Amino acid sequence: MSTTPHHRPRVLVTGASIAGPTVAWGLDRSGFDVTLLERSPEQRTTGQNIDIRGLGRDVLRSMGLRDTVMQHLTGEQGTRFVGEDGKPYAVFPRAEGEDGPTAEIEILRGTFAGILVDALPESIDRRYGDFVVGAEQDDSGVRVRYDHGAPERFDLVVVAEGRSSRTRRILFADETEYRDFGVSIAYGTIDRTPDDVDLWDWYTASRGRVASIRPDNEGTIRASLSFESEPMGFERLPVDVQLSILRERFRGAGWQSERILDGFAARPDEFYTQRMEQVVVSRWSKGRVVLLGDAAWGSGPTGMGTTLSLVGAHVLAGELAGELTRAGRDGDGTLAASAVRRAAGRYEGLLRGYADSAQGLPRGGAKLMHPSSRLGVRAVQTALRIAASAPVRRFAQANLLTSEKHVPVLPQYPTLQMV
Repeated sequence: MSTTPHHRPRVLVTGASIAGPTVAWGLDRSGFDVTLLERSPEQRTTGQNIDIRGLGRDVLRSMGLRDTVMQHLTGEQGTRFVGEDGKPYAVFPRAEGEDGPTAEIEILRGTFAGILVDALPESIDRRYGDFVVGAEQDDSGVRVRYDHGAPERFDLVVVAEGRSSRTRRILFADETEYRDFGVSIAYGTIDRTPDDVDLWDWYTASRGRVASIRPDNEGTIRASLSFESEPMGFERLPVDVQLSILRERFRGAGWQSERILDGFAARPDEFYTQRMEQVVVSRWSKGRVVLLGDAAWGSGPTGMGTTLSLVGAHVLAGELAGELTRAGRDGDGTLAASAVRRAAGRYEGLLRGYADSAQGLPRGGAKLMHPSSRLGVRAVQTALRIAASAPVRRFAQANLLTSEKHVPVLPQYPTLQMV
């Protein structure tokens, strides 16, 4: 049951992918007047496979969305590590209730974001095609300036825009650093062939190169190429230049690398690149502005980004709901700056270690999976064969091949539980 204070505090949530809609849902149920802002002119429907693990499944249940999500899985049945001839040397099957390289819940990012947005009530003001260019705080609120729209005042701003967040760069520039992991990744969608299977196939070549293909539930294949390199601005180059660099880099790599490159070129609108680096922000809030999801802690693909976004949104909404309940009980229902600070402090205190352990890859870990020599490739293959053997597979999936560590006890917030 939602709290109804004398004044419904106004909240601006920027970003309509995963963390943004999730926190908007929770805040609306808790008595806030929510505006959800997305820079894209319409809801984004593209993206690669994402995993929902551990506590993320608990959040889905609390939102009443687990059954809907389970009806839209990609169909991935497990992960195979293959040699140049395509034959697997290590296999990790998908198991119900367990999370290995292939999690129990695998879904396309665009599909999942659509489910979350569709779950939002009409009371939430959804806006597309604009973005924040500045914000100034005083004791009573935040004045937000947009690229297009007229300035507005809010009691709270939640920045949930993703790892490359523009708003974070504006408002948290001095608090932000980036830890580079030494790997660039290219993603895209390619045609499915009769020989493709419903497994994630992962191939490691020498010279720091990795290729992978994985199924989706749309009749196509999601593919990636990644390579070890020093930062060189690859991600900011035009698509045709990026594809040219990839062709040169993956020349002679073998397996299906040529097929993947041809597929990327055939669907340039679904091709994008990403540097494997972690955003590290010294504090996740400043007064009435709070960072959430990848905007606060994101890194390259760890398998935990979506889960952390769900959990972070749940905790932030719940802690703010508690402060709003107290304000309605003990005062006039307005959300004081001190109340936002308390809620944001508890949110960060509960999740900082969890996020750091999940997103902060071990030093050299990404490069270890991108060996430069054939000897290094054989060492990776040997380690994976051992990990996939029956005696150690469960331990390896729980401790080596997933990264959910320092898991907090998820609080039960009354307003966030579906009846």
